[in-house]
Amino acid sequence: MTSTLLTTGARDRAPAAPAAPARRKRSRAWLAALPLFAFAAVGFGTPALAMLTGAFTVKDPATGADSFSTANLTTSLHGPYLTALLGSVKLSAVSAGIAAVLGLLLAQAVVSFGSRTLREAVLTGSGVLANFGGVPLAFAFVATLGNSGVLTHRLGLADAGWSLYSFWGLTLTYLYFLIPLMVLTITPALEGLRVQWREAAQNNGATKAQYWRHVALPVLAPSLLGGLVLLFGSAFAAYATAAAMVGSSVPLITLQIADAISGNVLVGQENVALALSLDMVVVAGLVMAVHLPLQRRSARWFV
Repeated sequence: MTSTLLTTGARDRAPAAPAAPARRKRSRAWLAALPLFAFAAVGFGTPALAMLTGAFTVKDPATGADSFSTANLTTSLHGPYLTALLGSVKLSAVSAGIAAVLGLLLAQAVVSFGSRTLREAVLTGSGVLANFGGVPLAFAFVATLGNSGVLTHRLGLADAGWSLYSFWGLTLTYLYFLIPLMVLTITPALEGLRVQWREAAQNNGATKAQYWRHVALPVLAPSLLGGLVLLFGSAFAAYATAAAMVGSSVPLITLQIADAISGNVLVGQENVALALSLDMVVVAGLVMAVHLPLQRRSARWFV
């Protein structure tokens, strides 16, 4: 009987044996990821540390001595710098809101059509257009809708008061890459809406509008808000397109950072650009803090 108990006890303890190999595999996985962590620490950590240190460092114009102070941050939140920060937030919010609505409608039209060829063509084109920006995009819009643009002359837009080098002109330009980005973001969520949900709503007497109001939109809400936040961050960080097209006619924080880096600041305010960059990092951090929970919440419905 004793041998039987020992045998039974051995069988009960047997499944615990693979725990050690599993721990060794996890430790090897961490070792394999060390080069990535080291690269991230050097590529992102070092600039972030330099930016954080410089944002709180002030140089005395008389002695040239450095000291830690919040003067740079205070300067970055007053006067033209604050105007530029608010201008970037306004431009990003408006362009992201318009792009979210238009991108949702376009993605829904593609999904409802049901053609795989059309879907692949639209998503491929959206992937290309979402990454098309900078000076080439600015040149394309200037040649088309600028003061001497083709459409400006043919449609008489100048007589109607149209100006590409304005807030709304820049908003229109940003929509060129924000709408495709929204299509890429929201299409998987639209495809995740199950047919059974629509059929159940119809069987219970719901109209199409009621289905979208009470079923589809609540399910899509986290994905929609996440896409909106993503578009806001993309527009907020854009620089080359605005710099090449509007210059300083539209106040943006990215353009103010470029001016400060080039030395267009008062003596003793050399690190204002780093303070402005820190302001952008804070805004981007808030955007990511909103985006990540929404992304996790939306993933629960589409598994």
